[in-house]
Amino acid sequence: MLIDTYGRQATDLRVSLTDRCNLRCTYCMPEEGLQWLAKPDLLTDDEIVRLIDISVTSLGIEEVRFTGGEPLLRPGLVGILERVAALEPRPQMSLTTNGIGLKRTATALKAAGLDRVNVSLDTLRPDVFKTLTRRDRHKDVIEGLNAAHEAGLTPVKVNSVLIPGLNDDEAPNLLAWAIEHDYELRFIEQMPLDAQHGWKRDGMITAEDILRSLRTRFELTEEGSEKRGSAPAERWAVDGGPHVVGVIASVTRPFCAACDRTRLTADGQVRTCLFATEETDLRAALRAGAPDEEIARIWKVAMWGKKAGAGLDDPTFVQPDRPMSAIGG
Repeated sequence: MLIDTYGRQATDLRVSLTDRCNLRCTYCMPEEGLQWLAKPDLLTDDEIVRLIDISVTSLGIEEVRFTGGEPLLRPGLVGILERVAALEPRPQMSLTTNGIGLKRTATALKAAGLDRVNVSLDTLRPDVFKTLTRRDRHKDVIEGLNAAHEAGLTPVKVNSVLIPGLNDDEAPNLLAWAIEHDYELRFIEQMPLDAQHGWKRDGMITAEDILRSLRTRFELTEEGSEKRGSAPAERWAVDGGPHVVGVIASVTRPFCAACDRTRLTADGQVRTCLFATEETDLRAALRAGAPDEEIARIWKVAMWGKKAGAGLDDPTFVQPDRPMSAIGG
């Protein structure tokens, strides 16, 4: 098992399949993009499956979330899903995507064994989407969401980040739209993971700001910590249910004490936290011919040293050098 010194067990593995993305979201990367990882530095399909196999069969991982960058840009994605779905025990499999490629891939992803998707969409307005992402692809995301729902990749969860002066007035409209289409909406506080280090705590849209805005139109009833468990989102029933809305308050109400995650970057590094400044290299061990037992041992040692929290409430907090697109969301 992947246990740390605070008694937390990691059962949820986040796997970044690529650092590349076909959007240029202002809170993630600069307009010109980033210096992508060289292909030899990326884990191969076989290496990814082997590491997931070790995590599931030897280290107690129960759920695998595929991320990026944009994971739908990974050429071997369907094959990876099929092989992970065949593992014993079979982990739950989900995928976080910007949704652009879902219209053409949703059916194949479901057939390969994917259970559900999280789709990032911050606005219902195409012009605002273009400003936020620097790409005119809003229609593609909407069509991708519909395709995912029709393919049975449910519950389809929609992740939204509110940015002051751009979409901070859209929370009630986003929730009404999500309810209409049977999506589960989750708002995420903007986190300090942008490549250009432009994040500022002052002026960010907080969880309380979001809830205050939603309550202008909806009655919200908190589900409580018992139902939440180790999930990052606090959830509220909307107008008595059955629909719910979530808020992930990573900055103002961090949930580190219940964290059950371990992370694998696209180039084979273990990260104990999204905000970690240190990584542990598994790729080198793989390519040096290390047996599964040795790789599992290295992974255990890395997780044993996991810190108590992300440190976002510490005035000396240092933002990670690697942006979200390189380490997975």
